[in-house]
Amino acid sequence: MTLRLILGDQLNTKHSWFQEEDTLCYLYVLMEIKSETEYVLQHHQKVVAFFAAMRNFAEELRSKGFQVYYFKINDAVNHHSFEKNIQFLRSQFQVEALHYQLPDEYRLYQDFKSFKGLFPFEVKAFESEHFYCSLKEIADLGAEKKFYLLENFYRHLRKKFHVLVVNDKPIGGKWNFDSENRNKWKNQVTIPSALLFKNEVTDILDDLKEKEITTFGKQLTVSNYPKSRKQALEQLNYFLKFLLPHFGTYQDAMHTEEALLFHSNLSFALNVKMISPKEVVQETENYFYQHQDTIALAQVEGFIRQILGWREYVRLVYWNKFEEVKTSNFLENKYPLTEVFWTGKSKMKCVATCAQNSLDNSYAHHIQRLMVLGNYALLMETHPNEVDAWYLGVYVDAIEWVQLPNTRGMSQFADGGIVATKPYISSGNYIDKMTNYCSNCSYDKKTKIEENSCPLNSLYWHFLDRNRNRFENNQRMKMMYALLNKMDKMN
Repeated sequence: MTLRLILGDQLNTKHSWFQEEDTLCYLYVLMEIKSETEYVLQHHQKVVAFFAAMRNFAEELRSKGFQVYYFKINDAVNHHSFEKNIQFLRSQFQVEALHYQLPDEYRLYQDFKSFKGLFPFEVKAFESEHFYCSLKEIADLGAEKKFYLLENFYRHLRKKFHVLVVNDKPIGGKWNFDSENRNKWKNQVTIPSALLFKNEVTDILDDLKEKEITTFGKQLTVSNYPKSRKQALEQLNYFLKFLLPHFGTYQDAMHTEEALLFHSNLSFALNVKMISPKEVVQETENYFYQHQDTIALAQVEGFIRQILGWREYVRLVYWNKFEEVKTSNFLENKYPLTEVFWTGKSKMKCVATCAQNSLDNSYAHHIQRLMVLGNYALLMETHPNEVDAWYLGVYVDAIEWVQLPNTRGMSQFADGGIVATKPYISSGNYIDKMTNYCSNCSYDKKTKIEENSCPLNSLYWHFLDRNRNRFENNQRMKMMYALLNKMDKMN
């Protein structure tokens, strides 16, 4: 018998493993391992969502006639080690080989490479068959400097996979409609109610409690995240029908009463591989072609850029620059996260709103993560290790391959410019431009040094002054430093 190991982010029923006719010679193995829930402190809803999806996946396989061995978190025979659990299965079955899909996290990738020396039978690795590019293709592309510019990488994939292109030219005459995707939402368009699945998870809660798994964040007796491919497809279809027509316009907007706005909330389903980026992009493109009279190209391109562009791009950075990015601290920041990240309480309405939403829902959309929480952490000179651990733990969709380049690179500029050409920082002015957070805030968004001035204002200028030697000659920051120099002269 061949063991086929499946990780919690490899729940892909469309994988070629499950298209084979001979199923009796394989035993599919899934494991809930304590160390995987606690290698960083994780949000309760994240752990529950993963376990719910894993357990459902195992049941789906069984219903289709596949043999499955599932280690629950509190099973007596669960040794909470991939190696030891495989050794246990050797004692129960006539194991002749071990197959596994290549992990997407570097630490597991390295751990699994050791399997060949640990077990006295064939050990074979397979592609996960999820991303646009295989790991070999990622390595080849990563050898060329030009692909570390997102726009170059994005255009390359658009052409290669014929997405919104005709004869290698972008439809609509432009590759990127980002300039049209920066509107503030002021109730101009009604936002449909969010699609919440309310999957019953009390059995998982009981198991986590029995095993004394440590988590943080709001606990719920239901999970609002999809647990199956069927639900993931429902979520995709809901997005296309009700949210896509306004997605691009308001993708950077934020609002106290609307956590999701027009965002798809598909990242969890994508990152555990219930659905693939190719089918999401293809369905989105097809829907656009069928509804061009009601959906503008800018809405569609903005969404596809996130999936085909950014999601694939950060994977390129992760695998080619992991060792460099993982330990980088270019700005030499050294402080711990402030308490608001753990409590959601702050007089700063923007930070409190986004932190509380994260703690309540294990979710925040990309601008809340980058331009509010990430911006605040950076301006507070937070050590990137602290930021990494919090982002990896708090969000349901956070897996290190996608989290690390986003936080260490784009958000905190700890990588020194691999991902972004300048730090993503802002004063209160940007927050006011894109949100309603400044309304009824304790602080004054317009002043800089008065007692009730928005802290982001003074922190912003302090950051520029402290890092003058690093950024004063950065072309994208010339205007900022010109303003700072005027302030210096006035003082």
